[in-house]
Amino acid sequence: MTVSVKVPKDALMAEARLATLRPRMLEAEAAYYQDDDPILTDAEYDALRAEVVAIEAAFPALVTEDSPTQTVGAAPAWGFAKVTHARPMLSLSNAFEDQDVIDFFDRVRRFLSLSGSDPVELTCEPKIDGLSATITFEKGVFKLGATRGDGAVGENITANLATLADVPKTLSGVGIPEVLEVRGEVYMAKADFDAMNAALEAEGKKVFANPRNAAAGSLRQLDPAITAARPLKFFAYSLGQVEGGDVGESHWALLQRLADWGFVTNPLNRLCASPDEVLAYYHDIEARRAALPYDIDGVVYKVNRFDYQSRMGQVSRSPRWATAHKFPAERAITRLNDISLQVGRTGALTPVANLEPVTVGGVVVSRATLHNEDELRRKDIRAGDTVVIQRAGDVIPQVVEVLLDKRPADSATFEFPDACPVCGSPAVRPEGEAVRRCTGDLVCAAQVVERLRHFISRDALDIDGFGAKNVEQFHGFGWIKAPADIFRLVTREDEIAGLEGWGETSAAKLSAAINARRVIPLDRLLFGLGIRQVGQNTARLLARRYETAEALFAQFDRVAARDLVAETDLLDIDGIGPSVVADIGRFFANEDNRAAVDDLLAQVEVEAVRAPTLDADARLAGKTVVFTGTLTQMSRAEAKARAEALGAKVSGSVSKKTDLVVIGLDAGSKAKKAADLELETMDEDQWIAFLG
Repeated sequence: MTVSVKVPKDALMAEARLATLRPRMLEAEAAYYQDDDPILTDAEYDALRAEVVAIEAAFPALVTEDSPTQTVGAAPAWGFAKVTHARPMLSLSNAFEDQDVIDFFDRVRRFLSLSGSDPVELTCEPKIDGLSATITFEKGVFKLGATRGDGAVGENITANLATLADVPKTLSGVGIPEVLEVRGEVYMAKADFDAMNAALEAEGKKVFANPRNAAAGSLRQLDPAITAARPLKFFAYSLGQVEGGDVGESHWALLQRLADWGFVTNPLNRLCASPDEVLAYYHDIEARRAALPYDIDGVVYKVNRFDYQSRMGQVSRSPRWATAHKFPAERAITRLNDISLQVGRTGALTPVANLEPVTVGGVVVSRATLHNEDELRRKDIRAGDTVVIQRAGDVIPQVVEVLLDKRPADSATFEFPDACPVCGSPAVRPEGEAVRRCTGDLVCAAQVVERLRHFISRDALDIDGFGAKNVEQFHGFGWIKAPADIFRLVTREDEIAGLEGWGETSAAKLSAAINARRVIPLDRLLFGLGIRQVGQNTARLLARRYETAEALFAQFDRVAARDLVAETDLLDIDGIGPSVVADIGRFFANEDNRAAVDDLLAQVEVEAVRAPTLDADARLAGKTVVFTGTLTQMSRAEAKARAEALGAKVSGSVSKKTDLVVIGLDAGSKAKKAADLELETMDEDQWIAFLG
């Protein structure tokens, strides 16, 4: 499958396109990682992410800290204790074509400054379609298990992982480290999945859509007894934190040690020494895919030598030394019965294809997103069409094409309405954007409910026992129309207790849970407001900069009033761009929004957010470094990676804000400017010595 991307011609259009794509990515990641209920196929998500990556590569100034390309997974669920990973659990970059794999080999050689004769070995492993987990042993005894979560913080699922037969409780063998963190994939075999679903159906219970969802849902049960009853398996494939012991000097050696210590590793793993060997392995596994006892969606390649891995390091969300070669999506043909519109939390009108149910890759699918107005028109998709759909492991498919020879004679193009289908407010499409939006804001029932759902979500208010269905129910009664109304629900405890499915105890627990959230960190409060482009990371940046709600919202008011000094102050925050500032200004310029914020602040106590204390080992933390000239002892890419690993921001230009300039051979104007500004400088030898 080729992921083709059309990059906008100018920064303004690119910024507008990112404003559309990033929220969709975040929504899809939360559905996949938090809820185990995907809303996009793998192929659809990959295409979405590829477009964001391409735009950000073309316009680096638009990359923000809270962009989904800079994060991994989604925040951990509310029902488990949190575990901070000693080493981040990263995602992988993707390859889709054979040429992508050849390019990966070339990138490895360039980064490490290797000649064509220097060998580069890759380990090749089937990419299991399950749930990533990490297991920590101390002196060979199982102590802790966790999910990946958002890559930095996961969920404590120790008791659940302990029920898996494939997870050893005590390690045996030689060279076992004092502390050993083993990472791998929890999955469910196809035969076990079919048998479990048949049993659930016989009991009249809800069945799972696919083995991946079944494995994830089974592993993340609050009752470990439920997990124990599910047929889960575990393949070990990498390491996290290690102290002492002998794990070998290569990934292939590690896999052998893991097997010796009692772990199950995939017998299909191979060590390959050239692109031809790697691609032969990939196509062999692809041909055998349907006959394998478990679901896979590609092959993972890893640079074998650990010293090479260490030198190559990582980018924000993925290691440079590994990539995932994805399989093409599976396809089917069905009838598109009609097209409907969904109104999202931000007012976006998204067309949805309602399909005649069809089985694709063993899963029955009946709906597909059509993305936006342009996509719908580009493919000329109409009600009554016979369409080709594809699925790559998830439930909701992607519409690939229309079979025009089967189109009904009376078919008509779908016309986007000028009014919101929910509230009747004007639906407009801002210039440069692909999405049409309802302007009803807080008067649109669809937006109000979605905004309230967002406000109580895990990453915002996170009220124990208060879910999306409660929001719909209480909004339907007219009890909650704005965030502040959630806190007034405590005055309706008796009324809630009288509702079906409630009682005095559950109503009292809800009141207690609501009151427990009357003290809330500023970044969570800000994220919960649902301002466009103000995700978790952006909310943290803003909260750390202004620290208190009073200072933050006063600044936002000045931005809403088009105060250029205030706008410039926001733009000075690394990661905050003009479009973010514009969205903040639009939100707070709306009198209804501002009144809702004031109403909310009267109900809560907002905790100030201080900047985190930096690790003492982060020797360049917070500093700006510039490299100029030719480096002879390491590539520019490796030098940049090493600086970023020490907490630095690497810039391409020298200014008064630059903290350090590393000067290589034949340095030009940047070295002169550094001298003129009397900045700290190092030559390459000093830089190498500094790195130790």
